Amino acid sequence: MASPATTQTVRPLDGLRLDTSGPPEPTGLVCEHLRLLGAWTDSEPATSRTAHSTRIALTGDGFGPQEAGVTWADPTSGITDEATVQAGTGIMAVHGRRDGEPRGLAVDYAATATAVLTVQGLLAGLVGQARGASATRVATSAGRAGLLAVSQYLAATGADEGEATELAAGGPPFTAADGTLFELETLDPGAWAAFWRALDAPADAIRAGWRPFQFRYATACAPFPQVLHATTRARSWQRIRQAASASGAEVCPLRTLAERAAEHDGGAAWSLTSHTFGPRPPAPPPAAARPLAGLTVLEAGRRIQAPLAAHLLGRLGADVIRIEPPGGDPLRGMPPACSGVSARWLALNRGKKAVEVDIKSSQGRRRVRELAAGADVFLHNWAPGKAAQLGLDRDALAEVNPGLVYAYTSGWAGRMADAPMGTDFMVQARTGVGEAARPADEPPAPSLMTLLDVMGGLLGTEAVLAGLLLRERTGRGVRVDSSLLGAADVLTAPALRRAAAGADARRPAGFRRPLRTADGWIAPADICAAAAGAYDLRNMPTAEALTLLGEHGLTATAVTTDLADLHNDPRFAGSISRDAHGAPAVPDPWSFT
Repeated sequence: MASPATTQTVRPLDGLRLDTSGPPEPTGLVCEHLRLLGAWTDSEPATSRTAHSTRIALTGDGFGPQEAGVTWADPTSGITDEATVQAGTGIMAVHGRRDGEPRGLAVDYAATATAVLTVQGLLAGLVGQARGASATRVATSAGRAGLLAVSQYLAATGADEGEATELAAGGPPFTAADGTLFELETLDPGAWAAFWRALDAPADAIRAGWRPFQFRYATACAPFPQVLHATTRARSWQRIRQAASASGAEVCPLRTLAERAAEHDGGAAWSLTSHTFGPRPPAPPPAAARPLAGLTVLEAGRRIQAPLAAHLLGRLGADVIRIEPPGGDPLRGMPPACSGVSARWLALNRGKKAVEVDIKSSQGRRRVRELAAGADVFLHNWAPGKAAQLGLDRDALAEVNPGLVYAYTSGWAGRMADAPMGTDFMVQARTGVGEAARPADEPPAPSLMTLLDVMGGLLGTEAVLAGLLLRERTGRGVRVDSSLLGAADVLTAPALRRAAAGADARRPAGFRRPLRTADGWIAPADICAAAAGAYDLRNMPTAEALTLLGEHGLTATAVTTDLADLHNDPRFAGSISRDAHGAPAVPDPWSFT
C-alpha cells in the first residue's frame, strides 16, 4: 500500500475513523484510548450487553480497514463475563492467596486488560500496514488476557523445585494503633530489620518475616509471623513513620478512592512527544501475522513492568535485545526454576537475546549507545533521573539515532509530588486500588497479585506501539512515557467516577465472592450472583452445582484453585504449552488474519 498521509499528523491515529459495536465492558475503554490517540467518530459506540463479541474498525487516511474482534472466551467454555473469566483463568485463586481462599477482584481487571490488548493489536496492525503489510483482522479474548495476567504464577507450577517460601495466607497491609492502614516497602533486608528493631519487634520474627515479605511479588502472599502485625497495632502512626525514616524503609497509608478522585489531575495513561530530530531509516516490510518483524527493541528493564512490555513487543514479531549486568540478570536464578532458569523469569523474558553490559562504566554506556543506534525502540524502567545521570536519556540517544522510539515505563511519571517508592503495592496503596479491589464488606488492602506491574506493562506496550505508528507517519523519533500510576487510574476509572459523583465508590458486600461446593468453588456470572447465592451448594459436588444452576437459567463456572490444572482444563483446550526449558507458557493474546 502507499504510505499514509503524514503532513498534519500530530497523533498516531489522526484522520482515522472509528466504528464499534458490542458489549460495553471492553468497548468503552478501547474507544477512549483510540480517541485519545486521534481517532474520530461521529456517533457513540453501539453497545449491547446481549452481544457475545465486540467489533472495532479503524479506516481512512490511506490505511486499509484495520479491524478487531473481541470475545470473553470460547463460546462453549461457559466463560461469559468478568467474574467467570477471573474464576476460570486463576485470577481469583492468585488474588485470594493472601486470604487463604479464592476471591474475586472487585475491579474489572480482565476486561481492562483485554481492552488494552485490543488497542495494541489494532496499533500493531496499522504499524504493519505503514511498513507495507496488508490490512489484517486481529482477534483477542478476555480468557487469553486472564491467562497472560497469571502467566508468571502459572510458570512456577511447572518448575523442577518447590517455591522459595510457603504459599499460605497472610501479608500486608499493616495497622497502626490509631487504625491507620499502611503498606510497607523496602528492597533491602537491612532496612527491613532496622525498621522492625525501631518498633521493638522480636528478633526471631524479624528474621522469619523477611523471606516471605521479599517473595510476595512472586507468590502473591506473605505469611510472616503475626507478631509483626501485633507490633504495629501497638505503635502510633507517628512512631511508625519515624522508624521508616530512620531505617530507609518506606510506609504509605492506604488512600481512599474519594481522596484519589479529589486530587486526580486528569492525566492520560501515557504521553507521546515527537522529537525535533529526524528522519529514521526505513525497515523491511513485515509479514501480516507478525507486524513488528524486522524491528529491534533494546530493553533495559527490571522486575516486571518493562520486561513484560518488551516481551509483548517480541510476541508481535520484534527482535528484543535485553541489557543485563555483568554475570546476567540475578532474577534468572529466582526460585522455582525450570532446567536451571527461573520459571517466572522465563514467563517475561523467553525468546529475548541478552547482552551483558556494565552501564556504570564509560565503556558500557558507549556500548548501549552503539546498540541504540541500530534499534527502533529503547525501553527502560530505571529509577527517576538515572537515565540522565548515565547519559542515556532521550536527547543523548537521539543524537545517535534520530528515529528512535524512546520509552520510559516508570512508577509515577512525575505526576505526583512526594510520591513514595514507585513499586506495585505502594502505588496500589497511594491511589485507592486497595479500596477498589475489594467489596465494601472487606477491609481495604492492596492485592498481592501484581495488578499494576502487569497492567503497567500492557500500557507500556500500547504506548510503544502508538509511538511506532506516529514515527511511521511523521518520520520522526518519539518519546513515550507510561507508568504504574497510569495503570492504577485506568483500572480504577469507574470507581473514581463514582467517587467524584458522590456515590459509593466501592462494590457492594459480597461482590464477586465465589460460592463453596463440596469439592471446590464456583463463581456465578455477575448478573446471576444474587440468584445463585440463594442456593446452598456446600454439600454438592461442583459439577452437580453447575448443572443445578444451569437448569435454573443461571450462568456460573468452576473456580480454578490450582493453576497447574489449567494445562488440562477443557475451557482452555490447547492453550497452555511448554517452552524449551519445560516452563508452562500461555498463548499469544492476539491472533492476526
